[in-house]
Amino acid sequence: MSTAYRRVDGRRARGDRRRTEIVEAALRVIERDGVAGVTHRTVAAEAGVPPASLTYHFASLDDLVVGTLTWSAERMATRIRDGIESSRIKGRSQAGAVAETLAEALGPQRGRTMAEYELYLLAARRPALRPAARQWLDVLTSLGRQPDEVGFRAFLAGVDGILLQGLIDDDPPTAAELLPVVEHLLEPLR
Repeated sequence: MSTAYRRVDGRRARGDRRRTEIVEAALRVIERDGVAGVTHRTVAAEAGVPPASLTYHFASLDDLVVGTLTWSAERMATRIRDGIESSRIKGRSQAGAVAETLAEALGPQRGRTMAEYELYLLAARRPALRPAARQWLDVLTSLGRQPDEVGFRAFLAGVDGILLQGLIDDDPPTAAELLPVVEHLLEPLR
C-alpha cells in the first residue's frame, strides 16, 4: 500500500470524525435551544470548529438537519437492536429490553430524545426532511421483519406514543412501569 493512499485514507477518517462531531454538536444545540437555535455559528461553536468546516461537510442548514436526523435514526435503531439482541443472550424478554430502552430514552437520555423527536416532527413542516424522517421508520421496521407487518407498525406507533407522552411527564416512567404496556403492544406479534 502506498504512502499516498494511507494519507488519503487518514484524511477520510478525520473527515468522517469531524462530520460526526458536527452532527453531535447539532444535537446538543437542539437539546438546549431547539431546532430554531441551529445556525452555522451556534453549531460550529458547540463543535469547536470554524463555521467554514460546517459548510464544507454540509452545504446548507437543511443538509445538516437531514444529516443529523439520519444519524439519529441509525443510532436509535442500533440501540434498540443491541438491546433486543442482548436480551436474547441474557435470557431476558424482548419486552423487558424495549422497556429498558424506552426508560433510558425518557430518563438519562431525555434531552437527546426530545431533540430527536423535534427533528422528526420538523419533517411535517419541511418536505425536504421527510425522506430522512421516513428512514427513521424504515430502519426501525427493518429490525423486526414480522409476519404481521400491520401489528409491527402498530407496535412502533405505540412506542412513539410512549415516548411522546413520557417527554411531557414531570417524572419519567421506569422500565418496570413501562413493561406491562410494552408487553401489551407486543402481544399480537407473538
